[in-house]
Amino acid sequence: MLTLRPREPHEALVRARAEQKTETWKAKYALRAGVEGTINQALDITGIRRARYRGLPKVRLQHAFSATALNVIRLDAYWTGHDRHHTRRSRLEHLAYRLTA
Repeated sequence: MLTLRPREPHEALVRARAEQKTETWKAKYALRAGVEGTINQALDITGIRRARYRGLPKVRLQHAFSATALNVIRLDAYWTGHDRHHTRRSRLEHLAYRLTA
C-alpha cells in the first residue's frame, strides 16, 4: 500500500526524522529514556497509575511511599548485584529459543 501525504506534513516528518539523527537530540532523549524507565518501573511494581485514596495529601503520601519503595528495591538490586535492566522476552521468543536449543 502506498500512502501519499500532503507536502507540509511530509516535509515536517522528514525534518523531524533528520533531527533525531543528531547527537544533541540523542543526548536529550537519553535523559527522557531514563525517566521513562523509572516511571514504567513505578507503574509495574507499585501501581501508581490509580490512587488508592481520595484527597491530594493522601495521594502525595502514597507517591512518596511508592518512590521510597522503588529506591529500596533499586538499592537492594545494586547491593546484591542483580541487574534489573534487561529486556523482557515474549513467550514466542522463549519458545523459539527452546526449539533451537
